[in-house]
Amino acid sequence: MNRGMEEDRVDEVLAQWEAERPDLDPSGLAVVLRVQQLAGAFAERLKRILEPAGLAVWEYEVLAALRRSGGQTPSELCAAAQLTSGAMTHRLDRLEERGLLRRKPSRTDRRSLTVELTAKGRRLVDGILGDRMAAATTSLEDFTETEVRRLTSYLRRIDTELYDTEG
Repeated sequence: MNRGMEEDRVDEVLAQWEAERPDLDPSGLAVVLRVQQLAGAFAERLKRILEPAGLAVWEYEVLAALRRSGGQTPSELCAAAQLTSGAMTHRLDRLEERGLLRRKPSRTDRRSLTVELTAKGRRLVDGILGDRMAAATTSLEDFTETEVRRLTSYLRRIDTELYDTEG
């Protein structure tokens, strides 16, 4: 099936802009609008995956970061999530109340804490992770391995260049 060749809503928008403003090049907008559309669709899919577990996306993101790393300081979590310490404290409090994570004194610095998953939190993340990975794989099933590598490379390049120019 070659779904990528059908015209879509973005094509309609671009055609309208070309008719109204032929002096502008909409080629960049063709990519940006599709990435925005995909981001929304992927976010909705993630919400559906998390719904049975009763998790919000932000909760899953904190828990998944801890699962990937084995534990982090609150400051490291703030930096990774680009949140203020107050916002992260609130999030950690809520997840700790649910028994999904715990704060422990650091072994190397008595002034610092380490945040880690509880067994319950680890089971929850591990139970979701398979569905999350499967949904991502299914999204790309019409692409060859080479196409997926190229797409990944192109998206990484855009992402890197955006941060280099905006950061």
